[in-house]
Amino acid sequence: MAKESKKKKEAQTAPKPTTILLVRHGQNDWVGKHKLAGWTPGVYLNKHGRKQAKSVGKRFVETNTKIDAIYASPLERTMETAELIAKPLNLPITQCPGIGEVEYGDWTGAEIAKLAKLPEWSVVQYYPSNTQFPQGESLYGMQARGVQQVNKLVAQHPGQTILLVSHADVIKSIIAHYLGVHLDLFQRIVVSPASITTIVFTFMRPMVYTVNDVSHLPPDPKPADKKKTKKKK
Repeated sequence: MAKESKKKKEAQTAPKPTTILLVRHGQNDWVGKHKLAGWTPGVYLNKHGRKQAKSVGKRFVETNTKIDAIYASPLERTMETAELIAKPLNLPITQCPGIGEVEYGDWTGAEIAKLAKLPEWSVVQYYPSNTQFPQGESLYGMQARGVQQVNKLVAQHPGQTILLVSHADVIKSIIAHYLGVHLDLFQRIVVSPASITTIVFTFMRPMVYTVNDVSHLPPDPKPADKKKTKKKK
């Protein structure tokens, strides 16, 4: 009886967990161009990407999800996504460089098809913990700053739910860390545009509840039909 009473008392005094909602920015035209956008300025959401972002905000409203704060990477596509989510929630947005995109350095804006021919590309895919982008940052350093930023925000928001709008590789590396998965395996994790990943930080450990939840998203637009052209004789 004494042991049961002690456990019950501990459960009652345990601090309320903090919930982190990680959302990737919506779709943009650079995805179709197969280029590495990185910190390239002026990359905005396309029409479908804006619909995706709005659907995230709509979901939180419809499910009565109470969000206490919104943080976003400073880039246009993440800020635009955050603004569309925040509008129906009537919340301000705080820019957060700690969850900003990978600093790709000289690779920024390059075509992925060309990068894929470089020997360094194989390192990115199979040994990312040893990847250092030319004149940029390492993937290990990117993961470290992302995790440190999340830990800092968890400490600042005890018992609250906060939303972080970031980028695919940053979110994947954060998920890998809290799952206890080595960074060299983070490419196995899928993080789609405007997807939601939920991590709950209890007083004992972080618990990954969902990864890449896309149940709220509108269907992808169908490719435009190509008009048949008559051959000239």
